[in-house]
Amino acid sequence: MSEARWYVVHTYSGYENKVASTLMTTVENRGLQEMIQDVKVPTEIVAEIKDDGSTKEVEHKIFPGYVFVKMIYTDETWYVVRNIRGCTGFVGPSSKPVPLSESEVYRMGVETRVVKVSYKVGDQVRIIDGPLEDFVGIVEELDTDKNYVRVVTSMFGRETPVELELNQAESLEE
Repeated sequence: MSEARWYVVHTYSGYENKVASTLMTTVENRGLQEMIQDVKVPTEIVAEIKDDGSTKEVEHKIFPGYVFVKMIYTDETWYVVRNIRGCTGFVGPSSKPVPLSESEVYRMGVETRVVKVSYKVGDQVRIIDGPLEDFVGIVEELDTDKNYVRVVTSMFGRETPVELELNQAESLEE
């Protein structure tokens, strides 16, 4: 059996939560938990300022009209998702859904990953992946939320900042 991937399902506007809950109920009733593993409607909390100056925190859908489904694609899972009331179809050419790439999944906030780094700003690191593999530099900026590190390395006698993903550098003090 293949690995479960994230797919995007288009829904009627305002039906995202209804489609998600109906789909999860259908999955439970049919015993398809192994095939359709997760259903998400990505949201964010936004502070809205009212006319009287007070603020209220409101939950907004990040992608209105869309539901994300983590599933193993088969004719059966396609049929189950496609026939949920309020669902208009999968995102992709004609009727063939296209799974999201791993980078799209993290960038869109569908899944988050916890990254532990053994270095901090000011530490000396070795680049372990990419065109500058085995170069050594100093960490100038670090953002674990965006999976990003800026390393200043010496190239052709000049200090050059390089932007990398967190897993492309390792601490030299290990």
